[in-house]
Amino acid sequence: MNDTLSLLIGLAMGLNLLALGTSRLPVLIRAVAAQGVLLGLLPLVLEAHALDWRLVLITLATVAGKGLLIPYMLIRAMRAANIARELEPFIGYIPSLLLGAGGTIAAVALTRYLPLLPEHAGNLHVPGAMALILTGFILLIGRTKAISQVCGYLILENGIYLAGLLLIRSTPILVEFGILLDVTVGVFVI
Repeated sequence: MNDTLSLLIGLAMGLNLLALGTSRLPVLIRAVAAQGVLLGLLPLVLEAHALDWRLVLITLATVAGKGLLIPYMLIRAMRAANIARELEPFIGYIPSLLLGAGGTIAAVALTRYLPLLPEHAGNLHVPGAMALILTGFILLIGRTKAISQVCGYLILENGIYLAGLLLIRSTPILVEFGILLDVTVGVFVI
């Protein structure tokens, strides 16, 4: 389970670099959608020993919202606005990549010194959440197109969602509130 969990979070962290390094909006939207699907599957991996219909339903709703519905609306908005590229971002693509890679390395190094529970100390939950939040902030601040900024908000929300999954056993309602952030993004896009 820990290997699958680390693989999914590692892939989501890798998609951060793709999102920071591309000027093409369809690629950015697909990266955010793939990241949403990967993170949407995490509750099934975390609770594989106690599957019930509510967990499967929440996972399906999360994957459908993050991986299909919101990216579909972003693609539609991109086509309606007739834009396909981010031409002149505030922060260039190479500096964005360097900031994202440096932030990811710093997040992994920093979590060694945080007082985490033993079950959270050995996995990528906390560094992944920190890296996603930082990447979201870089996209929000460094891009000029609204669609790129919405994608930055989605990545930021994915980081909050990943951090919230740490509390899935102790405070499940908090995780459900995190899912409601996706609805907020849908309202932003509309």
